[in-house]
Amino acid sequence: MKRSLSQIIEIPEGVKVDVDGGRVIVEGKEGKNEREFNLINLELEKKGNEIIISNKKASKKEKRKMNSIAAHIKNMIKGIQEKFEYKLKICFSHFPITVEVKGNEALIKNFLGEKTPRKAKIPTGANVKVEKDVIAITSNDVETAGQAAANFETATRISKRDRRVFQDGIFITSKCGEEI
Repeated sequence: MKRSLSQIIEIPEGVKVDVDGGRVIVEGKEGKNEREFNLINLELEKKGNEIIISNKKASKKEKRKMNSIAAHIKNMIKGIQEKFEYKLKICFSHFPITVEVKGNEALIKNFLGEKTPRKAKIPTGANVKVEKDVIAITSNDVETAGQAAANFETATRISKRDRRVFQDGIFITSKCGEEI
């Protein structure tokens, strides 16, 4: 059944939003976020301090797309107000692991006693701080911060060994303030 649907997103004070077709630019005290959305069958407009996503004859497909775009825009606004932070813990039992950040790459040295360091790519826009055995990743884009944290976890993935015995690695302990 097709019907008219719309979703309204409130813009808080101190946040500036520009909508140009499918491109949304959000600016605030923590920086700037920009994203291009695929708006087939949807309308995106800014009226006053609200962003309206609508469709005159929406089906389930358009409703799902509307909800996804609304969630992305809310995350963009939230990231501009306060940065997203991921915390990771460096765990080792025998060989001490050291993490060194060089530009847009992190070198994980002495993992399981390996001679060559493992590398984790750091996406642009993510800030990485290493303090002893805790890695803190901050970014105003939730996807950038999450990808950087995932890159650290996948760089220390162990294959061809028993995970119950070899529990070394870098693991996410908190996502955006939520303990795991």
